[in-house]
Amino acid sequence: MKTILSKQDILRLIQQKPPLLEEYIKLEDQVQPNGFDLTLREVAALQSGGRIAVTNAQRQVSNLQPLVFDTDGYLDLPTGSYIITYNEVVNLPRNLMALGAPRSSLLRCGVTVHMAVWDAGYSGRSQSLLVVFNPAGFRLQRNARVAQLVFMELADETEGYQGTYQSENISR
Repeated sequence: MKTILSKQDILRLIQQKPPLLEEYIKLEDQVQPNGFDLTLREVAALQSGGRIAVTNAQRQVSNLQPLVFDTDGYLDLPTGSYIITYNEVVNLPRNLMALGAPRSSLLRCGVTVHMAVWDAGYSGRSQSLLVVFNPAGFRLQRNARVAQLVFMELADETEGYQGTYQSENISR
């Protein structure tokens, strides 16, 4: 049986090449006993419908309009769905995958983050769906910790992620 990574495991893998996580804001605040907190880089409003089909050639993701933070680095978000981009670049080795969840403080405000599986071998600055359910809206600051990744070791190394979103939102 393989394991979920501890704080010590995460810190060790951050020191390797490539590091498990890069471009984080404040390591001592973000590394947790069982995971790593991801911080907010950008929020975008959905501007069009999308389409998922049998083949990727027919896939059409929604158009996005980035939102502008105020002079104090905040956004006031009304009820609705948004695409968020994280500050951190994640580099998963081929024997490690991750699952994400919203931070509990978001849930206590009527807000959540939905994430897909982070496949072994993925490298990039990912995006997720932020949903504001609270009818009073939500105030969100740039660089706030909004989600936590939990890393799980696979029983065996795998081929690794080769999909469309490999190296997304990074320039190398």
